[in-house]
Amino acid sequence: MSMLFSPFTLSSPRGGLTLANRITVAPMCQYAARDGCATDWHLMHWGNLLNSGAAMFTIEATAVLPEGRITPACLGLWDAQTEAALADTLRRARALAPPVAVCIQLAHAGRKASSDVPWRGGQLLSVDAGGWLPLGPSALPQLPAEAPPVAMDIASLERVRDAFVAAARRAHAMGIEAIEIHNAHGYLLHEFLSPVANQRSDAYGGSLENRMRFPLEVFAAVRAVFDGVLGIRISGTDWVDGGWDIAQCSVFGQRLKELGCDFIHMSSGGVSPQQKIPLAPGYQVPLARAMRDATELHTIAVGLITEAAQAEAIVQAGDADLVALARAFLYNPRWAWQAAGELGGQVQATPAYWRCLPRHAQHAFGTVTVGGR
Repeated sequence: MSMLFSPFTLSSPRGGLTLANRITVAPMCQYAARDGCATDWHLMHWGNLLNSGAAMFTIEATAVLPEGRITPACLGLWDAQTEAALADTLRRARALAPPVAVCIQLAHAGRKASSDVPWRGGQLLSVDAGGWLPLGPSALPQLPAEAPPVAMDIASLERVRDAFVAAARRAHAMGIEAIEIHNAHGYLLHEFLSPVANQRSDAYGGSLENRMRFPLEVFAAVRAVFDGVLGIRISGTDWVDGGWDIAQCSVFGQRLKELGCDFIHMSSGGVSPQQKIPLAPGYQVPLARAMRDATELHTIAVGLITEAAQAEAIVQAGDADLVALARAFLYNPRWAWQAAGELGGQVQATPAYWRCLPRHAQHAFGTVTVGGR
């Protein structure tokens, strides 16, 4: 029997979330929102991936404040208007799909905010061009040619922390089962962890204990109001000498475990243009294994996982409990169906699609009720 297609339970104070298989859709920015509000693009995108066969779908990095968006076109969850748009779009998408667990990634982009969309270069936007003044732990820009961010004072730290809490409450109100706090890829919380971006001299900078302080405060505050599955995405290394690394990350993971973390989604990089990433299939899997060994928390592996046999091998070896795919699902939204056909597993699918399977994969569809929520 395929382990990739075996059930798995993520525990939580609410009692846990049982997933039908070990495949998750990683969060992927779409740059398609209007003033932070979900649009018909999201309806199409979410509906498509909720029908992918993956057991859990994660909504893209969702800003907890307007200035926390990566770009002006990024999704948000900071007020009644953004909440209503997201809730209505998600409700309609879920009504046209099998019952799939939904996770949302709550985020603040920090010094990488106020950027243009990737297909227009992704450069930092000036206020005159529709941007805003980004925030960071220190007045250090992401790129040498960029203007520095505003170094956050205590009042702005409290405002951001409280915004994460408010967004978590909104997510809970719309029936989202899991939250992933974005603590990776050079965005705000990762910036506090990394000495590359954090050169503060107060209680939030310098030592490892101090650099962990604000991300842990945010996590603890969200845990206090959300009793569903709560996890975090972490860059396991900056891939830069003298930067954040897996040894520091393991200490951070232990502290998260003490605060009630339910899973860790292990990624890497993003805080420095000097990073040297050894790209290869499954290049981040060893980070997931290291964190799993150090903390005994449930881990999600991600990064150039593209083949069914590769994903199966990761969970069989105990390198991670779950695997996440991103671009592979954009290229092939039915990746999990194909994997089920190859590995002898089953996925849920809407009856309208039951006729599509080739003969060799007829076993791959299980019975399902559409619009389970």
